[in-house]
Amino acid sequence: MSKIIVRGARILGGQPQDVLIDGETVTEVGTGIDAAGATVIEAGGQILLPGLVDLHTHLREPGREDSETVLTGTKAAAVGGFTAVHAMANTFPVADTAGVVEQVWRLGKESGYCDVQPVGAVTVGLEGKQLAELGAMHDSAAGVKVFSDDGKCVDDAVIMRRALEYVKAFDGVVAQHAQEPRLTEGAQMNEGIVSAELGLGGWPAVAEESIIARDVLLAAHVGSRVHICHLSTAGSVEIVRWAKSKGWNVTAEVTPHHLLLTDELVRSYNPVYKVNPPLRTEADVMALREALADGTIDCVATDHAPHPHEDKDCEWAAAAMGMVGLETALSVVQQTMVDTGLLDWAGVADRMSFRPAAIGRLDGHGRPVSAGEPANLTLVDPAYRGTVDPAGFASRSRNTPYEGRELPGRVTHTFLRGRATVVDGKLA
Repeated sequence: MSKIIVRGARILGGQPQDVLIDGETVTEVGTGIDAAGATVIEAGGQILLPGLVDLHTHLREPGREDSETVLTGTKAAAVGGFTAVHAMANTFPVADTAGVVEQVWRLGKESGYCDVQPVGAVTVGLEGKQLAELGAMHDSAAGVKVFSDDGKCVDDAVIMRRALEYVKAFDGVVAQHAQEPRLTEGAQMNEGIVSAELGLGGWPAVAEESIIARDVLLAAHVGSRVHICHLSTAGSVEIVRWAKSKGWNVTAEVTPHHLLLTDELVRSYNPVYKVNPPLRTEADVMALREALADGTIDCVATDHAPHPHEDKDCEWAAAAMGMVGLETALSVVQQTMVDTGLLDWAGVADRMSFRPAAIGRLDGHGRPVSAGEPANLTLVDPAYRGTVDPAGFASRSRNTPYEGRELPGRVTHTFLRGRATVVDGKLA
């Protein structure tokens, strides 16, 4: 690999510095760096971050390659500034065995656009009845540390307790999709004023909050790690804040769309806004932003959920739930958190790289931008303003809620172990 000098970048938003990449490693950080034969990237005014890490991505392969593949999903990730993603288990077949998680892991290796860390299912077939092969998935080549039935809740308290006990043996974590199924039967959107006016089945906040309350208590009881997926309500924030105040090993994530969008958008009946958990109220959005800022919510995770055109271009009740998010995540975080003064760029690096890598126990990612560290890096132009056009997405799917919306910031370069996967905003 050739040497690369990133000149004049503001590391984590600090003063301009030069960064020398030699092979797979950052070898020097300072000013006035020179190296014979090096490729120079003039990065004046741009922000240099550690490569972003997503704890919650749906790559759909195997089984739903019409929505996304590991290759197209990792291309989308690279465009969004990600150097590692955690691939959720709700594939066909389900990633509930060593064989399936190794298949996904190897597909990630072959794609070369970002590292893919498979997430193993908690239960066989995501059916919530019998623990999956947690130990075998951990001992496989994929080295699974995160387990989730995402898309479904592990609603049986005994099964959830056994999973939490099991993963302690190898410092794993159970990532819970907090949704009490009996309280959300037939639910179509957030339960509140808008659902009442539209006559759509309501999804109450307590359906999320009751599961979170149970699971933080279970995690404390067995002394294990629990992670809350896509937290979406103000009440959920308070439960997690309380659990952390007790010193319990609880972490939580929020999606970009829950930081920006509200249930008022459902008045359009556009199924692009149909998502699980549903878009909540303005008060919830503000509580989520504050919780991300103060660290109650540990990280941003995209819940990138690609769907083919026919699964979204239909009546609301029949539409699939989910939004693509890898390519717009950093822009939404800039708009909601940085441009509002709630987070600085060092805070963004913490919430989108350092902490998710730590929660997933992911080696080589979420590391400081300093000499001797892996050259997993993201260069961002924060002054850029552009209108979202899904026709230009690297993802195979187009179900973005931001089409036609102006968002700030653009990833200009992404480096995976010193190799540029994105150059000048385009796939290398």
